[in-house]
Amino acid sequence: MSRILTVVAAQLGPIQKAEGRDVAVARMVRLMERAHARGAQLVVFPELALTTFFPRHFHEANETAPLFAAAKRLNVGFHLGYAERTPEGRHFNTAILVNPAGQIMLKYRKIHLPGHAEFDPKRAVQHLEKRYFEVGDLGFPVIRAPMGGLDGVNMGMMICNDRRWPEAWRVLGLQSVELVMVGYNTPSLHLSVQAGAYQNATFAVAVAKAGTEDGNELFGHSIIVNPQGEILAQATSWDDEVIVADCDLDVCRLGRTTIFAFDKHRRPEAYARITDQIGAVEPPEWQG
Repeated sequence: MSRILTVVAAQLGPIQKAEGRDVAVARMVRLMERAHARGAQLVVFPELALTTFFPRHFHEANETAPLFAAAKRLNVGFHLGYAERTPEGRHFNTAILVNPAGQIMLKYRKIHLPGHAEFDPKRAVQHLEKRYFEVGDLGFPVIRAPMGGLDGVNMGMMICNDRRWPEAWRVLGLQSVELVMVGYNTPSLHLSVQAGAYQNATFAVAVAKAGTEDGNELFGHSIIVNPQGEILAQATSWDDEVIVADCDLDVCRLGRTTIFAFDKHRRPEAYARITDQIGAVEPPEWQG
C-alpha cells in the first residue's frame, strides 16, 4: 500500500514593514484553509513568514496562536519559519514543524548564514543576515513522526541558503529523510533543490515569499520536488498562492536502495577534506 502524504507549499506575497504580524498571520490562516480545501495534510510556509524580510522586530509566540488553532480545526500540520528570540536574548533564523494537534515536533535554526554583519556603503542592497542572527546550534535533525494519517514520516528542515550547500542535504539524507521542508526568500535557480532531492532520494517542498516587499523584489517560484529531482508543482504568481502534490513516500526507496544506497557505495575515508577544511586551497603545481 502506498504511503501518500498530500503536501501544500503556501507561498506568501509581500509583507510590508508597516503591516502588523496579525495581518500576516490572518493571511496564513486563509492559506491554510485553502490548502485544506485541496486535501492538504501538511502545509509549508516560507522563511521569516511573520515579518518583512530581515525583521526589525522579533517573534512573540502569542501572535501565532491563530495558526495553531487553525491547524487543530482543520487537522493539518504546518511548517513555519520565523525570527526567534530565546529567553536568553539570542537571535536565530528558525523553523518549526507542528503537528495537527498543535504540538511542536521539531525545531531547526539556520546554519548557513549568508551576507555580512556590518552596513556596507558600497552595496546598493544590504544583506545583513549575519547582523541579525547567530549561526544555528541544533544541527540538521530529522524526526520520524505521524503525519497525515501515516504512522511515521521522516521529516527534516533547512532554511534558504542551506539549500545551496550539498553537505546540508547529505546530513539529512544520512538520516533517511523522506520530506525536506525549505523556506526561502533569496533568488536562486531550482537546481540546488532538485539536485539535493535527487541525490538523497527525498521529496522537497521549497516555499518562498514573493512580490515587491519594502521596495525589494522577492523571488517566489515555490516548488515541490520528487526524489527523481522532478518538479511536481510550481507557483506561478507573485502573491499568496497554494500549490499541492500527493507525495508517495515509498518512491524514496528506489533511490536509496540502488544508486544512492549509502551503505553500499559511500566512501567516507575519501571525504575527510569536507569536514577538516573550511576555505578552499590551491592545489600543488604540476612539476613536469
